[in-house]
Amino acid sequence: GSQHFSELFCILSSEERHQLRSVSVDLNHDASLLIDIPDALCERDKVKFTVHTKTTLSSFQKPEFSVPRQHEDFIWLHDTLVETEDYAGLIIPPAPPKPDFESPREKMHKLGEGEATMTKDEYTKMKQELEAEYLAVFKKTVQVHEVFLQRLSSHPILSKDRNFQIFLEYDQDLTVRRKNAKEMFGGFFKNMVKTADEVLISGIKEVDDFFEQEKTFLLDYYSKIKDSTAKAEKMTRAHKSMRKFFYITILNRIFFMLWLIFFLRHLEKLSDLFEKLRKVEGRVASDQELKLTELLRYYMRDIQAAKDLLYRRARALADYENSNKALDKARLKSKDIPQAEEHQQHCLQKFDKLSESGKKELTSFKGRRVVAFRKNLIEMAELEIKHAKVSSTIQPPAAKGWVCSV
Repeated sequence: GSQHFSELFCILSSEERHQLRSVSVDLNHDASLLIDIPDALCERDKVKFTVHTKTTLSSFQKPEFSVPRQHEDFIWLHDTLVETEDYAGLIIPPAPPKPDFESPREKMHKLGEGEATMTKDEYTKMKQELEAEYLAVFKKTVQVHEVFLQRLSSHPILSKDRNFQIFLEYDQDLTVRRKNAKEMFGGFFKNMVKTADEVLISGIKEVDDFFEQEKTFLLDYYSKIKDSTAKAEKMTRAHKSMRKFFYITILNRIFFMLWLIFFLRHLEKLSDLFEKLRKVEGRVASDQELKLTELLRYYMRDIQAAKDLLYRRARALADYENSNKALDKARLKSKDIPQAEEHQQHCLQKFDKLSESGKKELTSFKGRRVVAFRKNLIEMAELEIKHAKVSSTIQPPAAKGWVCSV
């Protein structure tokens, strides 16, 4: 069961480990701070990641170190960055999704219960399928957590965050506390208020054409990426279902029938052929999932992070306009004018700062996503060519004797 699955990562080939660490976004790393997740261990509902860091920065105590971290630690780090006022003008890298191994684990449990009704060959093949499915989920889980940290390490401001350094360097359990029900409800209420705010501030006239164009683009881009993600997921599911249904279910029944008619030695050769083709198809589907579907899912989250930046800037613009109205009222009443002027200047400075950093972030986002899609599509095409070459080398059973038998 889960104990067997937790060992799968440890027996990956060097090539598979490299593919696991290949990321869905292109990151122009500063060599002064390099982060990866070389190992991870799944224990029932928890995944323990080994976060490895190499650095030349003097702010760290050692040039190289590793620490154990859980998913909740990553969420804590993300939330602290989002809640830091100084980072309001930045695109905060999206938090990695919570690991979900429930589906393959449940399937393995059902397979164990149905073992007595299957042939040994059928059980072995189904077990290999579920192991491959579990491993694919595991690889994606490690990848999205690694990408989150690498996005932070490559950012000129976020890489210097004190909580980020603690996350990387503190070698004990962070003892991060999960949010209780009250805090979760508070977060839900805050999101409701944000949604209402978005409606209110949507009527505010934009003062900068750059941000107006970015807002229009991101809304349209998010819709297209969301649609592409749904289609990519549908394609991957269909690919996996076809492979499983054709290569396992139908062929097992055909081979059983043919066994009653033809010579077993020919059937074994044909069975080996389809088994090899099935494994190739499995790798193709897995590569499509990692290089295309996961990329689209990631950019759905990243676009939302960019939209959150636009929301914070629009909120600052609304505050600035309200401060102007308050100053006009103060001057009209000749009361509390210095305080109103000070508040207005504070709002203006905050808005200008958000606008300046926001332009840099959105421009960087544009370049980053173009490079990321190009990189991943090239890698996916190269992998598909590689698998096609493998398929072309798989020889069918020798015609001599086989045709005569048929």
